[in-house]
Amino acid sequence: MGMFLAVFGIMLVVVLAMSVGFIAQRKTISGSCGGISALGMDKACDCKDPCDERKAKMAAEEKAAAKRAAKEKLWQDNRIDS
Repeated sequence: MGMFLAVFGIMLVVVLAMSVGFIAQRKTISGSCGGISALGMDKACDCKDPCDERKAKMAAEEKAAAKRAAKEKLWQDNRIDS
């Protein structure tokens, strides 16, 4: 148990030191190549006419959002005000 605590303490100190160094540099987190924004794209799928797979994914996201909105409305309607 003592060995575990010692290793945990050392790792905690290392992570804290890395985070302090990162904060002190005031840099934003980014990928090694600059990410998608370096290519001039706003998002991963930047085409005018998305493929069928992307359309299905977008439809599923819209359906999930509508379901969440319906649950939220039901919750708001059934909420007990004090």
